[in-house]
Amino acid sequence: MVHLTRRRAVTTLVAAAAAGAAVPLQAASAQERRPQPRPLRRAHAHNDYEHEHPLFDALSHGFTSVEADIYLVDGQLLVSHDRIDLDPTRTLESLYLDPLLARVKANHGFVYRGYRRPVQLLVDIKEDGDAAYRELDRRLRPYRRMLSTYANGRVIPGAITPVISGDRAARVPMEAQKVRHAFYDGRLDDLATTAPASFIPLISSNWTESFSWLGTGQFPAAEREKLHALVSTAHARGQRVRFWATPDLPGADREALWAELLAAGVDHLNTDDLAGLERFLRTHDA
Repeated sequence: MVHLTRRRAVTTLVAAAAAGAAVPLQAASAQERRPQPRPLRRAHAHNDYEHEHPLFDALSHGFTSVEADIYLVDGQLLVSHDRIDLDPTRTLESLYLDPLLARVKANHGFVYRGYRRPVQLLVDIKEDGDAAYRELDRRLRPYRRMLSTYANGRVIPGAITPVISGDRAARVPMEAQKVRHAFYDGRLDDLATTAPASFIPLISSNWTESFSWLGTGQFPAAEREKLHALVSTAHARGQRVRFWATPDLPGADREALWAELLAAGVDHLNTDDLAGLERFLRTHDA
């Protein structure tokens, strides 16, 4: 009950910040009054909504990609990793879309002042992919001025690029659209298809399904070669690469693996430890 109450309180404060209302200094919106950090183009906040201040904590560390899991419940898109934790006040709009819109307006069209790359909003649909995506598409339309858009065979970059992951049934309605405000999160198998980067700009994969090395000892030469080849193939197709399920406990193993990902040109490093990845990237990814 305490956890649920805290979540509702945070949601209320985030909504107030998006609306321009005054909130206490300890609230999420207080972070917006601090100097904005230099954006980290490789930093991805996995399960971002589980932080004390969803979205705002990630932005305060310079992250340029955040992940939100959603369920379609009674016509609402609720943010949670598990159904048991669903809270009707924690919608995709209140935690992400409304605060992002307020931020983009305040920064004259960008999430970070002077940073013209789109910030990625990775939306992981947990179930009912077809129906959930159709509802998501409807709810994205009022925000379309800040979103990257596919229309008439080309991509028009915006301040935010929604990318749809999770339940693969979302792919069918997405592929049928001539105009959409979201893109599809591919898998390694998609590197062997003709699906273009205008539909699949991101290739994501579970690290442990392709690699055995978890940062201890030397990275096996064959696995390093495989990693570099995968990234090179994706980049040649205009696609970015992200791995989840990489080691995320502080220590030498995590940093060794992160260093190899950087060396291979992996585009998004996945973490729940916002401060830890920020320190690493500011030191090693100048």
